[in-house]
Amino acid sequence: MADGVTVDIDEEIARITLDRPEVRNALSAGMAAALAQTFQEIETADARCVVIDGAGEAFCAGGDIEAMAEAQNRDVPPDERVAMVRQSVNRAITAVWNCSLPVVAAVDGPVFGAGAGLMLACDIQLASTQARVGIGFRQVGLAVDSGVSALLPRYVGPNVAKELVFTGEVLDADRARELGLFTRLFDDGEFETGVENMLETIASGPTVALSLSKQLLDQNHQSLEAALGEEARTQALAMDTADHTEGATAFLERRDPSFTGN
Repeated sequence: MADGVTVDIDEEIARITLDRPEVRNALSAGMAAALAQTFQEIETADARCVVIDGAGEAFCAGGDIEAMAEAQNRDVPPDERVAMVRQSVNRAITAVWNCSLPVVAAVDGPVFGAGAGLMLACDIQLASTQARVGIGFRQVGLAVDSGVSALLPRYVGPNVAKELVFTGEVLDADRARELGLFTRLFDDGEFETGVENMLETIASGPTVALSLSKQLLDQNHQSLEAALGEEARTQALAMDTADHTEGATAFLERRDPSFTGN
């Protein structure tokens, strides 16, 4: 563990745990820096899928408010405080978003503010009925950050995003799922099994092809024509993999494919 981040790579699944339960896993500068570094290291490991969860009763309570207050008490100028955010939390959000592997957020408790930005930067959001979501920057007199201005409208649309930001409403798990902030919602007794099943399914897939598909889905194409052209270019890379050969062979032999990630 380094600066509140625990990492374990087991059977091609990288498990990253936000591990500061005493402050509900609030993102300190050190924790965010460790998270960004962790994702750099995962890119060179043997993982085929990544999951982020939170220790204790929360996924992530947002930014470290105590650190913000301390900086204010020390009369640190606003531009220096913003620079701190860019060098820590923003790097972490960017690292999650840019990860070439599928990234799953496993949310088994509250997620607020910057934590919501971190969750939305993941590719898939799985939650238990104990989860709650709040875009609560207004409560501390701040505008949104941590990528929320770009990511939240992707999930809920611009008008709903504005309502959540303007009101600071805390959504229960059912309402968050209804709005599209969670891809799946599990009852308490089914959460761990549901998450594991999803991770195993993703990790057993054709890793290169899934990574290429992720890149395509994340791009903001201006037209269908542009998307079709990029898909054709990318598909040539996927066709040159061992997993494609295995998939085609397994299809013709009427059996399940056994992908190796290559």
